[in-house]
Amino acid sequence: MFVRAGASLCDSLFIENYIVGVALVGVLHRFGRQLLRNRTAALLTPVLVILNGGFGWGMLLSEVNQSEGGVFQVLRHISHSYTILPEVALGWRWGNAVTSLLVPQRGFLLGIPLAAIVFTQWWTAMREKKSEPPAVAGGPKRRISPPAIAGGSDRFFLLPSTRRMLAAGAVAGLLPLIHAHSFVAVMMVGAFLALINLRRWREWFLFFLIASIIAIPQLLWSTHGTAVSTRAFLAWRFGWDRSDENFFWFWFKNTGLFIPLLITALLWKSEDYLVPRKLLFFYLPFTLCFIVPNLVKLAPWIWDNVKILFYWWLDSAPIVALLLARLWEGKAWHRVLAASLFLMLTLAGALDVFALMPRQGEYQEFDRDGIDFAELIKQQTPPRATILHAPVHNTPVFLTGRRSLMGYPGHIWTHGLDYGPRETEIKRIYAGAPDAEGLLAKYGVDYVVIDPQELSLMKVNMDFFKRYPEVANTGEYHLYKITR
Repeated sequence: MFVRAGASLCDSLFIENYIVGVALVGVLHRFGRQLLRNRTAALLTPVLVILNGGFGWGMLLSEVNQSEGGVFQVLRHISHSYTILPEVALGWRWGNAVTSLLVPQRGFLLGIPLAAIVFTQWWTAMREKKSEPPAVAGGPKRRISPPAIAGGSDRFFLLPSTRRMLAAGAVAGLLPLIHAHSFVAVMMVGAFLALINLRRWREWFLFFLIASIIAIPQLLWSTHGTAVSTRAFLAWRFGWDRSDENFFWFWFKNTGLFIPLLITALLWKSEDYLVPRKLLFFYLPFTLCFIVPNLVKLAPWIWDNVKILFYWWLDSAPIVALLLARLWEGKAWHRVLAASLFLMLTLAGALDVFALMPRQGEYQEFDRDGIDFAELIKQQTPPRATILHAPVHNTPVFLTGRRSLMGYPGHIWTHGLDYGPRETEIKRIYAGAPDAEGLLAKYGVDYVVIDPQELSLMKVNMDFFKRYPEVANTGEYHLYKITR
């Protein structure tokens, strides 16, 4: 839409991400405000969610001690994350929300605010009294008795709680194609919340009915004829991605003081408990988003369990924020303690986000010739053409909107797809094997790309491809049309 309006592809992605990102912050703030009725805690909630991290900032202190230029030199040349490291054995696996989830996984960027909207509607609906429908404009206020509502009165559908649950169901139903893991988390938590709130079974029935009506066609469409192996998704795995590290130490260093503060907030009692009983029972089902991913592998790549784990963090953040807000409202030393705890909770995540600033976290995905080549492909090929290229994550073909015979194996594997046979056949095509022409026909390949990536990753038989017309080239990038 933005491209059609005149924006570049790069600017279009930025505009869309910016809009959804701002919406995410606003939705998280409203979620915290509705949940806690505390302005300070509501302001802290989105910060705790977005700048999540653990004790990774300890690595910064070590690097500063070893650096001759001090902290400023280290900050000018950040070379790694402070919340997640690729070496699994080191045990830093949690990852910051922005750098590990929202930026590289754009589906999550939309899935999280939609899920947060659902949670907010649940909480608001559960707090509203069943027996009080909205007043009719211009008319006297009346109370409708619970039996009348329970008896199936049409006024039941006018209750604010009913309308909120209908809206929550409609939003939840959109999630399967936006972010499937968010849909799983929402439905799992919703099922247990419904069991806790059986007296409102009609509202919950409507929620699941509407969500199912919208979601089931998406699920059927997305799974029809799929080559996904379901066996690759479910398996027992204790401790998520901790490798050989102690379970408790793993979570303590990855989330820092977050879990101790969460437990403190849940148990805090002066005149009354800091967390009201109703909020406690609303929160408890979200602990499943922590328990289940620590017991069961929910994706071929165990790290992907974070897509469920994050929803435990999201609903825990307001409770931790409430504890910090309560401390901030106290004496001077309480404020110092609250500020110190907040800094320790967010510093590692803030360092990761800071590294995304210009000239800190930039990586080249496409060179100038590659971008120009993508434009030539769009000019020389029909929109639904199938193009063969090296199975890499940054081929210029991905800038064209054309169909690809095979993408990056590292992504395909995480979706439970067996890419091995096709990858082998692609190598046979590029090598000009005796069955190469038959394989091109088998997959309906219309064009073949040969550029530095193909030449570096595979054996390419240039004599074989010279029999086909070259329809586009720039620099070392070549496009051949497959004629039959």
